[in-house]
Amino acid sequence: MAKINDNYLKLPGSYLFSTIAKKVAAYAEANPDKKDEIIRLGIGDVTRPLTPTIIAAMHKAVDEMADEATFRGYAPDLGYEFLRKAIADNDYKARGCEVEADEIFVSDGAKCDSGNIQEIFGTDNKIAVCDPVYPVYVDTNVMAGRAGTYDEKTGTWSDVIYMPCTAENGFAPELPEEKPDLIYLCFPNNPTGATITKDALQKWVDYANSNSCVIIYDAAYEAYISEDNVPHSIYECEGARKCAIELRSFSKNAGFTGVRLGFTVIPKDLTVEGTRLHALWARRHGTKYNGAPYIIQRAGEAVYSESGKAEIRGLVGYYMKNAAYILNGLKDAGFEVSGGVNAPYIWLKAPDGMSSWDFFDYLLNKVQIVGTPGSGFGPSGETYFRLTAFGSYENTVRAVDRLKGL
Repeated sequence: MAKINDNYLKLPGSYLFSTIAKKVAAYAEANPDKKDEIIRLGIGDVTRPLTPTIIAAMHKAVDEMADEATFRGYAPDLGYEFLRKAIADNDYKARGCEVEADEIFVSDGAKCDSGNIQEIFGTDNKIAVCDPVYPVYVDTNVMAGRAGTYDEKTGTWSDVIYMPCTAENGFAPELPEEKPDLIYLCFPNNPTGATITKDALQKWVDYANSNSCVIIYDAAYEAYISEDNVPHSIYECEGARKCAIELRSFSKNAGFTGVRLGFTVIPKDLTVEGTRLHALWARRHGTKYNGAPYIIQRAGEAVYSESGKAEIRGLVGYYMKNAAYILNGLKDAGFEVSGGVNAPYIWLKAPDGMSSWDFFDYLLNKVQIVGTPGSGFGPSGETYFRLTAFGSYENTVRAVDRLKGL
């Protein structure tokens, strides 16, 4: 008799963004006259097209796939050497980080890697997460049977250590009193847009090494960092190679949400119980994954060309112009707001003590704006709301004007 993994049954409701999509679809169906007025600033999906240098690289790679002499089949397990070397040279060595090409695993995105990385750890490991948190970190550990039982009243799991990120601590977590085994960190942060300094991140690295913890560091938004002394990689910190795994994405900086590309760095210095995690992830990667397409990996390589870098700076600048407009507009309108400086997310307090979902419904019905309820990211996100700067500039201006008119 077949049996299911009943850990899936423990998950409350559906995935956050699936719930949002259903609510928006229901509103549009019930209000067809308002359907075209809906402005989506909820999900962190980019809207600008791929840049010319990237498109040219993809076209060239497509032509190569039509020629027997240059045709490519399965990609190498870790990814093509040309892309891994470009990543190592530009994202790491250029910043003084000791990361080699063969420590980089190319994938189809950071979301998959952030969910799958837990597979190489035992189910009796205890995780610590920021609160609010990107839901994938928690949900995939629930699916693996690592989270314990769910408390509907508090919105927490019994075997998860929550590290509150509130206005009082600048939306940056403090070192946990209870010792975890795995620590999930994301900076610049999704959803709050907060960052920490290099000195603050060094404290986390020192804590992890002192307590035999592994840090899973999501740096998907590092391209948006504008302030000095905010680290782009955890490997800028001394000792990070012995305790940290880093996740990166091409989705937010280069607009690859629709073509899919990312990578994970696992240093060969990182061991648990005498076993190299690099070897475990290589075994998992080779068994369960057939590699990102050659065409997309060539597009990724183009990101690191001189013209590609210039175009990416333009993309990031476009979205950060949106972020500044939202941030300043909401401040002018009297909202309590943060983020939007080193990240494309703006984190605001719902007015008049409204709950996150009440504010979601209010904005959708009143001014046809879609955002993300903060409570969907964890209990400390209640009464907060996330807006994204990934829309068009025109829609961003329209949305802020509507919000100012509330």
